[in-house]
Amino acid sequence: MKIIKISMLVLALGLMSFSAIAPVESLTSTPKTEEATASVIVWKAETIDVGQIPQGTPKAIVYEFKNTGKTAVVITNVQGSCGCTATDYTKEPILPGKSAKVTATYNAANKGGFTKTVTVTTSAETTPKVLTLKGTVI
Repeated sequence: MKIIKISMLVLALGLMSFSAIAPVESLTSTPKTEEATASVIVWKAETIDVGQIPQGTPKAIVYEFKNTGKTAVVITNVQGSCGCTATDYTKEPILPGKSAKVTATYNAANKGGFTKTVTVTTSAETTPKVLTLKGTVI
């Protein structure tokens, strides 16, 4: 009698664990569309090396991207990593198939190597894109 009770308990627990796993697997195995995971912004270059630039002369670096999606993209914010980097960007919506620019102007005040970043937030991506500029002030 004791063996029968234990067998029934094991069987019941086993069936419960299978029924609990099935819904979780069905939720995680739903196919995702390529459009939902693919980026709609394609940058021409994410890192630009300006080489050697003269001290005391601001240097403008232009980053270009293309909207490869099906809806317009809006740049919502552009932020330099320090006060030595001024930014400008396309303010109007970028239509599908069109290109736009983000400009970072580095104030080359101090001699030596530098690496700065520009963070770009758009309506197309949940994570901001970090662009890099580097070079040497002579």
